Amino acid sequence: MENEDDDPIIHELDVFLAKSLADKLYLFQYPVRPASMTYDGVPHLSARIKPKLQKVEIDMAINTGSPNYCRSKGEQIALNVDGTCSDETSTYSSKLMDKQTFSSIQAACNTSRYAAAIYRKGEIHVTPLQGILQLRPNFAYLDKADTKNREREAANDAGDSSQDEVEDDVKQVTVRFSRPESEQAKQRRVLSYDFLQKKQAEESWVHLHYCAVKDSRSEHERQYLLCQNPGMTENTELIKSPSEYLQMLMPPTVEEETEKPVAPSNVLSMAQLRTLPLADQIKILMKNVKVIPFANLMGLMAAGTESITVLRCIQQVAMLIQGNWVVKSDVVYPKESSSPHSGVSAEVLCRGRDFVMWKFTQDRWVVRKEVAAVTKLCQEDVKDFLDHMAIPRINQGWEFMLPYNEDFMKKHPDVVQRQNMLWKGIQSKLEKVFNLSKDLIPKKMELSAAPSSVIITGDQVLNIARTKAKENQARLEKDLQKKKELSKKASSTTIVADIHIKEEPMSDDESMDTSTYDSVNNGMVNGVHLDENSGEPTNGPSNKGDQEPVAKELKEFVVSTFKKQYVLTMRELKRLFNLHLASLPPGHILFSGISDKMLQEMVLNSGCKQIMVPFPPQSTATPEEQKVFALWTCGDTYDKERRALLELFSKGHRLRRNMIQARLSQEFGESLGKPQLDKVLKDCCVCYGAMWYLKGTVQT
Repeated sequence: MENEDDDPIIHELDVFLAKSLADKLYLFQYPVRPASMTYDGVPHLSARIKPKLQKVEIDMAINTGSPNYCRSKGEQIALNVDGTCSDETSTYSSKLMDKQTFSSIQAACNTSRYAAAIYRKGEIHVTPLQGILQLRPNFAYLDKADTKNREREAANDAGDSSQDEVEDDVKQVTVRFSRPESEQAKQRRVLSYDFLQKKQAEESWVHLHYCAVKDSRSEHERQYLLCQNPGMTENTELIKSPSEYLQMLMPPTVEEETEKPVAPSNVLSMAQLRTLPLADQIKILMKNVKVIPFANLMGLMAAGTESITVLRCIQQVAMLIQGNWVVKSDVVYPKESSSPHSGVSAEVLCRGRDFVMWKFTQDRWVVRKEVAAVTKLCQEDVKDFLDHMAIPRINQGWEFMLPYNEDFMKKHPDVVQRQNMLWKGIQSKLEKVFNLSKDLIPKKMELSAAPSSVIITGDQVLNIARTKAKENQARLEKDLQKKKELSKKASSTTIVADIHIKEEPMSDDESMDTSTYDSVNNGMVNGVHLDENSGEPTNGPSNKGDQEPVAKELKEFVVSTFKKQYVLTMRELKRLFNLHLASLPPGHILFSGISDKMLQEMVLNSGCKQIMVPFPPQSTATPEEQKVFALWTCGDTYDKERRALLELFSKGHRLRRNMIQARLSQEFGESLGKPQLDKVLKDCCVCYGAMWYLKGTVQT
């Protein structure tokens, strides 16, 4: 109240909002001139505008009679621009620079906060501005002069060489056809500077008529700046409280929030780090330290953080190696990154680093040359992998940088069990990618195995590897020949209506082998530890009362998996089931053990059918890869087409697209278009070469 008494209101004015020119009013900002050279008396020769771009050009006359004007300089500029000839395209028809062009740029992107006001008879009339354009001198005539000079020089050069000109020889011309433009390339082209300049040049100019300040037309248009209806109907926006009115005139500035980096890649602020969610804290820490024992990680967490929560988070960004946590490869090499040394993609780098991590689950030592030979990566990339988790030893190779953490292995057997299953899945993937031989893979891969106390030098490792390779070469060839003979004898087939149906015995005690190789055994079958001296499988539920909830959980997994994949082989289904088990919390009911027979019966009871694909006799597919299951009824509009396609593959293991299209067109007629066929093929099949196969049945 005291402040209001010190600053009393002297006079109140009515404010009106005029809308007649609300979407047509622009503010032009001219370059500053001395007071003796105002723009009022300067003739505006012509004006033009590009409405979409809000770009304006104005030609203004230059007072050539002014004492400040250099006539010789004006004549020289006109001569350079137009040359000696004068026609309609001449910029300066009077042979003198007698005009200047001003071009506009947008002074403000958002003009909703600006308005033009006029005071009249004790009232203020406000009109919103559509745009604010800043006029600047346009020096395009200089570019035109340079072009003229280059043309004259080119003409002179051509005239000199024409005297000695002879007939040109016939030259070979290479014709190139442009590739189809991808979507990403199209987006980059649209955002390029050249494309934007071209789009601006495409819009045609709209010529304007300039009216001086005291012109009658200007006086008439100026009346539209006044509110035409001072009543209540047009000014409802101004019937606001003082605070609302001020907020409407001056809305708060909305600043774009840019994601700021938490910290540099080599510096961590613990105070700032602890403000983030726990999962982000662990990810940033692991990305920086690469390898860390669990006890040290808990020491970096805030007081009161539970170890169970930390364990759950760290398994998302790290893998367990010799009782210590090593950051995952996809965290070190994000999807869009590439190698700074060789330029290979992140996917290739992740595969190579996963191989190095997997090797350290086998032994304390790794030889760099062996890794480079398998991964086919350059030495610098392999050295980066090893620097993350190992220390070089002279004449010994690379040793894992942290000692074996036996305490963690004993305290958290559930975590160790889940990590074992994940490593088995990674091993299966690496075997396919790098064609690893079974004999080159150690017979045991257990994270819980105690480290060996025997130290072998790097030269000894190389000599042993060479000796084993020579010894195994002949044996590997014999084993391959035996496997081919056994696969032919073991696959007994019956022919019914030209369809080969695979007959395989199934035992009630048949256990699901969750590993890819028989030589790899971590002491577990589907999450159940086996006694080394026991020969009886224990993969079924240990208690009959638990069968119903186990079946329910298993059915949910089967149904959800087939709704995503549609077609799966038994091998691929078991791999996905192992990954599903690894993602479950410790003590889940599915860890009670699932047999092959139980899984297959659940698939058939969940609306799926087995497709009897007639594999050729020379096929190298395993029995599990020859068991193909498909979701028979999905509930969408493509069920009939999908079933017809699956029935075709019961008569041949690979088909051409034109044959598939012809067969389906006979059954469904014109209702089957290209989009429908593409959708059905994408759901059930993969294309290899010119042939289509059911998913998982391609033999390369």
